[in-house]
Amino acid sequence: MLFDISGKNAVVTGASRGLGLGIAEGFAEAGANLILISRHMPEETLARLKSFGTKVSAYGFDLSKPEGIPALVGQILEEWGRIDILVNNAGTQRRNDSVNFTDEDWDFVCTVNQKSVFVLCREVGRHMVKNGKGKIINFASLLSFQGGLRVPAYAASKGAVMQFTKSLANEWAAHGVNVNCIAPGYFDTEMNTALINDPVRNEQISVRIPAGRWGKPEDLAGTAIYLASSASDYVNGVTIPVDGGWLGR
Repeated sequence: MLFDISGKNAVVTGASRGLGLGIAEGFAEAGANLILISRHMPEETLARLKSFGTKVSAYGFDLSKPEGIPALVGQILEEWGRIDILVNNAGTQRRNDSVNFTDEDWDFVCTVNQKSVFVLCREVGRHMVKNGKGKIINFASLLSFQGGLRVPAYAASKGAVMQFTKSLANEWAAHGVNVNCIAPGYFDTEMNTALINDPVRNEQISVRIPAGRWGKPEDLAGTAIYLASSASDYVNGVTIPVDGGWLGR
């Protein structure tokens, strides 16, 4: 039963598509109830997640406005009673040469990828610490370790997520709350459309992945279930790459 998350209440951000949807589907199949946060949740996606037979609710929210997060978490707790798992998957990207990267793009990326993640951790973490248990899974990136190209704000924000995950783990591990990261590699999702459609960059990336392919959203579900379950009760502050071997090459 180490990997059992059935009956747990799991908050997943950015679950309307891509990696977040892959994790939401994996959680639902494993029996977890889903509390989905995204700007827009297509009805057909919601219906598919409900078809697994667990309780599912969607909350429309724009994570570029983190000042509204305390009220959102308060509403969720009032309606659900408890949050057992928080997955901070939602993120955004802006690409430009660094000499032309605007303040507006920097602020937008760092607000969504960094500040909103911390505020959600803080608000949900307060509840988990009080209850003496909980699992928080933040999404880092390969660019938490590497610099990337033409994505200075994204690299900075994902480096920050990995570091404050360690800080929160140091504070909350003694209270039964595990805070860890997943660092996805190159996945075939909408965020990477520009890279996938660039034949030169696509080839450069593909030949470096030892697994020989880009990741699929469902490739993350097992790692997320591990970090959300009691199997990881003594795992704190780590970042697990799910990258087809990219970082080890």
